[in-house]
Amino acid sequence: MEMRVLGRTGVKVSPLCLGAMMFGAWGNPDHDESVRIIRRALDGGINFIDTADVYSAGESEEIVGKALAGIDRDSVVLATKAHASMGEDANMSGNSRRWLLRECDNSLRRLGTDYIDLYQIHRPDPSADVDETLSALTDLIRAGKIRYAGSSTFPAAQIVEAQWVAERRGRERFVCEQPPYSIMVRGIEADVLPACQQYGMGVIPWSPLAGGWLSGRYRKGVDVPASTRARMLPQRFDLSLPGNQAKLEAAEQLAVLAEKSGLSLIQLALAFVIQHPAITSAIIGPRTMDHLEGQLEAADVTLDPAVLDRIDEIVPPGTNLNRPDGGYQPPALTTPSLRRRPG
Repeated sequence: MEMRVLGRTGVKVSPLCLGAMMFGAWGNPDHDESVRIIRRALDGGINFIDTADVYSAGESEEIVGKALAGIDRDSVVLATKAHASMGEDANMSGNSRRWLLRECDNSLRRLGTDYIDLYQIHRPDPSADVDETLSALTDLIRAGKIRYAGSSTFPAAQIVEAQWVAERRGRERFVCEQPPYSIMVRGIEADVLPACQQYGMGVIPWSPLAGGWLSGRYRKGVDVPASTRARMLPQRFDLSLPGNQAKLEAAEQLAVLAEKSGLSLIQLALAFVIQHPAITSAIIGPRTMDHLEGQLEAADVTLDPAVLDRIDEIVPPGTNLNRPDGGYQPPALTTPSLRRRPG
């Protein structure tokens, strides 16, 4: 695969990044098979792996660690994330210095490595000053435990705030952002992607297949397939919701477009994401070897302008067909008391 530079770091990564969320109890519980999938991805030209502490409660990180054992560690750009709850203790989550310093060590242990290339903050934390977070990440970089820091699913305003704080306080800055992005979830085109381009940040989007909606399995007249993801996130799959009905209609039209273009819907969807000039690498999340093989082929696909124009007609630029698919919802939207003066 042709390598791309991650933001302004000088680090070269493949246009497809292997996401490890489906390795472990959340997806494929067979560790040996998961290890084989990871190693096949590396053999197939991928040099970038992304996981998180919360995926299957640390099991995903452990599986990635097993897969990398005996492999030249420096040949892999390894990314993980912290923020989500990892236990019942109230302080075992969030973006505080106290938690990040502790959880980074936990991730290093689970991954079986002495450094993490990219350590990302999985979501914003309204209770933690971003300077608190950047200060902790700066110390982790200076201690040699991580090489770079990034954010995930941050709104554009908070991406900009973090850049300003880093400059003014002398902190290490976020070098990349990991947002949701697919043909069906295009909201970040309005502000997140331009902000990342302005600050020279890499972008490594998650869910480029829209949680499976662009896998080819969702078609009109076909029963909605059961999945662990659908059980965990019913708001993204419940067809009684208008947004999900809109996704089904779009999936049908996009499948027809893919067929006319001589592509699978998976190839169309992944090629669309990695063809955007702001995107560095799209995170694929295979659960099986067949899933991986079907996605690897997309790295060499280029969509012509007519196909891109038709995609824009089906899902207009900047549109999220179903709002919950956009990831993080700020407290200003989820907490009524923040929108109402006390009576």
